[in-house]
Amino acid sequence: MTNKIRVLYIDDEDNNLNSFKASLRKDFHIITAIDAEDGLRIAEKEELHVVIADQRMPGLTGVEFFEKLMRINPDPIRILLTGYSDIASVIDAINKGEVYRFIDKPWNLEQIKNAIKNASEIYFTKKELKDKNERLKKVHSEMNQFVYSLSHELRGPLMSISGVSKLAKMEAKDPNILEYFDMIDSATLRLDDFIYKMLDFYRSTKIDNKVSEISFDEIVNQQLEAYKEKWGLEDINIDINIDQSKKFFSDDAKLRVILNNLFSNAYKFQKIEGDSKFIKLTIKVDDKEALIQIEDNGIGIDEKYHTEVFNLFHRATQRNVGSGLGLYMVKESVIQMGGKIKLESKLDHGTIFTISLPSLKQ
Repeated sequence: MTNKIRVLYIDDEDNNLNSFKASLRKDFHIITAIDAEDGLRIAEKEELHVVIADQRMPGLTGVEFFEKLMRINPDPIRILLTGYSDIASVIDAINKGEVYRFIDKPWNLEQIKNAIKNASEIYFTKKELKDKNERLKKVHSEMNQFVYSLSHELRGPLMSISGVSKLAKMEAKDPNILEYFDMIDSATLRLDDFIYKMLDFYRSTKIDNKVSEISFDEIVNQQLEAYKEKWGLEDINIDINIDQSKKFFSDDAKLRVILNNLFSNAYKFQKIEGDSKFIKLTIKVDDKEALIQIEDNGIGIDEKYHTEVFNLFHRATQRNVGSGLGLYMVKESVIQMGGKIKLESKLDHGTIFTISLPSLKQ
């Protein structure tokens, strides 16, 4: 197949067809049709980049031809030739045939060459975007499969290892053997945390929001039970205050990413030595927005890191906890849902995160 731009030209006058083809065949691959019906038959079979049609033709007009062409083959860029001034036809061509450009008859050779080249650039740009969109859909589908595998195929064996380790520790008496099993438990816990982070990363970076009605009491209670099972939390005062009397709509998964990572950070970055440790979660909801605030009296964040902590893989402390993903995922989730996040923190005095999220009710 030729690499030239493929142009279909429809006109009911043989002289015009011959003149058009003779003038432009060196620059373009020209295909001609004597009427609209012939042009439609060609458009069904041929790959076309640009289609040019005369407005005044017997049977179908140029605008009517483009209307039908849109249903048969919408990809080629459309140019209308008109030898008279008719504003109604112009409006119809724009609204019904999505015409890219109008050219007056008799046409100028350089003018029509430039019009074809410009139209072809649009065609190939649109084709490239379409191809990229198809690839993105494929990647998205593969990513969904990967996430499912990550969640089920990896966590299943990991939980089995953890369960066997706990049973073995109940029977083992040798302190050295018990130490080995503690190392296994620690490694499986870190790997399980990493898997959760990867799942959260996927959820937080998905552009589409899956909107549903939200019960903050239900979400927070479920997560708090998981935290107690995982960390104990006996040495920390947990203060939760949820004020929700209105229905609120948001993305449940992204909300859990936000709450999980902020609570996790508030716990992990507590002072090692110190009394009266606390984590305070306050949620106030009306029908337009939810205001979420989580406060702790942990090690805090140095002011010079306040903007950088939201960057991917950035850590504001040398303490060997965290992956550098948490606050990045929080901010991404907030942005995806059209919200705002504010950080207040002072080194050695604790941290406050305040998030406002609009209701996503359609």
